[in-house]
Amino acid sequence: MADVRAEGLVAEPAHPRRKFQDPDWTVGGDRRASVGLDQLRTLWFNTGTLCNITCRNCYIESSPTNDRLVYLSAAEVGSYLDEIARDNLGTTEIGFTGGEPFMNPEIIPMLEAPLAQGLRVLVLTNGLQPMLRPRLKKGLLGLLPAYGDSLTIRVSLDHYTQALHEAERGPKTFAKSVAALDWLSSAGFKTAIAGRSCWNEHEHEARDGYAALIGERGWRIDPNDPLALVLLPEMDETQDVPEISVGCWQILGKSPGELMCASSRMIVKRKGDARPTVVPCTLLPYEHAFSMGATLDDAARADGGMFHDGQVKLCHPHCAKFCALGGGSCS
Repeated sequence: MADVRAEGLVAEPAHPRRKFQDPDWTVGGDRRASVGLDQLRTLWFNTGTLCNITCRNCYIESSPTNDRLVYLSAAEVGSYLDEIARDNLGTTEIGFTGGEPFMNPEIIPMLEAPLAQGLRVLVLTNGLQPMLRPRLKKGLLGLLPAYGDSLTIRVSLDHYTQALHEAERGPKTFAKSVAALDWLSSAGFKTAIAGRSCWNEHEHEARDGYAALIGERGWRIDPNDPLALVLLPEMDETQDVPEISVGCWQILGKSPGELMCASSRMIVKRKGDARPTVVPCTLLPYEHAFSMGATLDDAARADGGMFHDGQVKLCHPHCAKFCALGGGSCS
């Protein structure tokens, strides 16, 4: 590190500094870690931050009134699918998140477009009223015969007990989400669950608890499959978390390629913007410093600030807490 500074390649920042302030150096004076895109395997679309409920600790603060990310249109989604096909990006999965994706009025054509191109689709939902409206149930059932093997619907069930799930999601949400999983499973959809790992349980205890519920309900979900039952680490921005330096890869026994931003990007449309924007991952929708441009080609060449030649500098607490230390991934 001293040699790099001496050669004048990267200027040493002024002191004092706060954590996650300087794109290139940690507060301890170590070179900040960064992650390059190995391949765009998953492209996420945030369909809008409006949601039918307000959860206690939603990382994106979705609610019935939060429209900081406005609804994407099917045409806007299609423009990125065209870019994937045109440039042979090798993308295999398209993810849809929110907010609640089934509140977006164009969600069914959004799901169908990548499915028709032979891509896998993953949609994240709370499984409550929007998804179960007759129009949307009919739309989903219409996709099933042709694309059922390629469409996965993942329902947020924060815990296998009503009390802890509703501590996060609010009263009377557990039974409704369970009913949604009942319907999806009985209809023949590929279904998954997203839980949380913030309940002071060992992973095997959590999976055993979900296994009991899954067996009781007869859902076709393997609780030991980390893709079928995803246990997501909690993100609390009030907690003090360490920064990730270049030397941390060896300490953690990880490589940059294991992090979400090595294989995915997300498309958001911020309120007031004329066009959508590419961001590194699902966790950083609002931070303008992490905007990578309007197209996937722009994102691949992003340079300056939080990026260097398309590489993402891990200069946010979520990079440490959720990804590098928590081992979390949304896909």
